[in-house]
Amino acid sequence: MGEQTKKVIVVGATGTLGNKIVKALQAQGADVTAMVRPTSNRSKLEEMGVKNFVIGDMMEKSSLKGALSPSFGFDAIVVSAAGYTGHTKGDSPLTDTIGYQNMVDATKEAGIPRFVMISILECDKAKGVPHFYNKYLVEKYLAEKKQPFIALRAGAFLDQTRDFILPKITKGILPVFFQGSAYSYGMIYTPDLARYTAMAATILPDSALNKTVDVGWAEPVNEIKLAEAFEKVLKKPIKTEAAIPPFVVKIMFPLLSIFKGGMGDMLQMIKWVKTGAYVSKNTQLQQEFFGDLPTVDEAIRRYCKDKDLIPE
Repeated sequence: MGEQTKKVIVVGATGTLGNKIVKALQAQGADVTAMVRPTSNRSKLEEMGVKNFVIGDMMEKSSLKGALSPSFGFDAIVVSAAGYTGHTKGDSPLTDTIGYQNMVDATKEAGIPRFVMISILECDKAKGVPHFYNKYLVEKYLAEKKQPFIALRAGAFLDQTRDFILPKITKGILPVFFQGSAYSYGMIYTPDLARYTAMAATILPDSALNKTVDVGWAEPVNEIKLAEAFEKVLKKPIKTEAAIPPFVVKIMFPLLSIFKGGMGDMLQMIKWVKTGAYVSKNTQLQQEFFGDLPTVDEAIRRYCKDKDLIPE
């Protein structure tokens, strides 16, 4: 007798990472439902074969009762929404605080036995970086509410929503957020994060619940290691440049933060990463749950293949 198909609802499914999580869940054989706002564009998800949709908004608590109704029989909920980025109309930093609390409350009330969230590496140590520390507060809230969860604490994404690497790497230039060999930090390639998320929702045993799991590459990187990896894969010289010009970080960010809080948040993030704190302190659980950690070279090679920079 085959194993029962897992029913998983994904919040944030219309986002770039959300799309990848849905694809990874489908590869695991899950029955996927996407929670969307009434105005959300579902076309990409429909093209991917998603047939089940429910209407809900993290900031409208009343909408979540129907969206997460026990009648659906969800085995897990995956939440990858990130209000701080503002990528979707209606997102705001409040999504990362009040919105997530609303989701936890609704999940607990619905009796969904597993809450999988995308968290941030070492977020519990980043009190001065609101959008990092808010992830830790959600983890803490899940524990306080006794909602079974798995929090995947990811490092920096190699491939951002707006891929700033691809247009320049073809010209031999690698844009980096943190310049200098002294600044090492954890990274992850988002298809790997999506796969780990799908596994956390569908196949990890209950013994994995109520844990935070650092996820990323086998070692932290800096601009030199990244450039060397791209040089090996692309077989050409690669030079680095700042993704954000230093004068913008030093002068414009502090000025703009007076009017836009997110700029101040980003400035604090850059300062915090430069302290060396943004690295995994425990890779054991990642290896135990998901297998060998990707090496820097291997992850860069897959990125280059996926972007058609090298042949299959």
